[in-house]
Amino acid sequence: MPLVLGVDSSTQSTKVEARDIATGKVVIRGNAAHPPTTPPRSEQDPVAWWAALTEAIAQLGEHRSDVVAISVAGQQHGLVLLDAAGDALRPAKLWNDTTSAPQADRLVEAFGAERWATAIGSVPVAAFTITKLAWVAEHEPELLDRVAHVMLPHDYITWRLTGQHVTDRGDASGSGWFDPTGDKVIADLLGAAVGGDGTTWLDRVPRVLGPNEAAGTITAEAAASLGLPADLLVGPGSGDNMGAALGLGLRAGDVAVSLGTSGTVFAVSDTATHDPSGAVAGFASASGEFLPLVCTLNATKVTDTVARWLGTDPPGLAELALTAVEDPGSALLVPYFDGERTPNLPDATGTFAGLTNTTTRAQLALAAHDGVLCGLLNGVDALRQVGATIGGRVFLIGGGSRSVAYRQRCADLLGQTITVPDSDETVAAGAAVQAAAITNGEPLGVISQRWQLGVGTDVTPQSDGSAIRQRYATLS
Repeated sequence: MPLVLGVDSSTQSTKVEARDIATGKVVIRGNAAHPPTTPPRSEQDPVAWWAALTEAIAQLGEHRSDVVAISVAGQQHGLVLLDAAGDALRPAKLWNDTTSAPQADRLVEAFGAERWATAIGSVPVAAFTITKLAWVAEHEPELLDRVAHVMLPHDYITWRLTGQHVTDRGDASGSGWFDPTGDKVIADLLGAAVGGDGTTWLDRVPRVLGPNEAAGTITAEAAASLGLPADLLVGPGSGDNMGAALGLGLRAGDVAVSLGTSGTVFAVSDTATHDPSGAVAGFASASGEFLPLVCTLNATKVTDTVARWLGTDPPGLAELALTAVEDPGSALLVPYFDGERTPNLPDATGTFAGLTNTTTRAQLALAAHDGVLCGLLNGVDALRQVGATIGGRVFLIGGGSRSVAYRQRCADLLGQTITVPDSDETVAAGAAVQAAAITNGEPLGVISQRWQLGVGTDVTPQSDGSAIRQRYATLS
């Protein structure tokens, strides 16, 4: 039975799943942890990602011999710098490393927010790769002449698999130097980060592949290391949010709300967006359309922390929160525990408001969930305001989608039915869809439909959350 392998190389771990190419059925999974990080300085050795991939794939055992293609979806925005020998010059700065906030401000000031939004669809913040490159140029300038390859995290794994320095337009659209509308790298933006006009850096950034274009075949060295067949095809890969869109089978107009280490709201849109306010990032999708996205730094880590404060665990906090829905009290939480990306407040901290002597543990638990969700759901409004194609189905995904409180409160606060997919491994599933597409030449959407991706549990509103949304808006 031919299998395709989808890889989710995230901030926290590498997850792999082998799927039957015909039916999409998951045959076996593997996973391995990455080194933990804590913002504001958040870095990982790229070699650790390869070690985790090796460990996770080893867990597939004899099924490895049936794999015909592999594709990788990875954490967006991280900066990987390699020398001519292929060695990392320094640890990779990750998306949630906010130390490059001053460089982000400088880059925006240099060209103006309108120029950035027009050129790349987004206004750079500390999360974007280009700001991290500017940080290196300012703080470690001695490295610049030694840089042979600039990569994002998924590009590094693809490079280790194939030896090819490539990316896809989805992940490239979050770099800060790629125009997803014109499908081109903009040299003067690179120059603003590293000095000069940037043209000498054009051959140091990856070549951008199309949605159905293979990165190549696996190298003999990588095949031997991973125990995979020598003729394995490798897909173009993408960013994790783009992979999740494929793994949900999103169609134009559908919206996904993702609760993980970060929180994201994104939609597959027929039209590109250009938001000079910076709230909406105008990314490309992995399927040829656009993927406008709003990202917050603070999601499930907030409720994990509040659970610890209240002497319980996240499932216990969720159960406790639901007991306060009928009497939420006045407690509200602005959850900027690790600074914030949207709004762009990298040095912000969290704030409980509306506390009284009668505030209960349950009301604090509810405020924690609602605070995370309200910040994210404001993103749905922002997508609509910049002209993104929305109005279709709404999916709740990520680790937080397993929480009974996040599920119910998302429906309540949004005021409409949401779908929680049966499988929460949407990123790896999307990578597997891409691997299948480069193998058999079928359109991505046809594969997603045949595999019945996005099927799940519908959650309907049980209470009116509009008042909570309005109160939160006055705080944030």
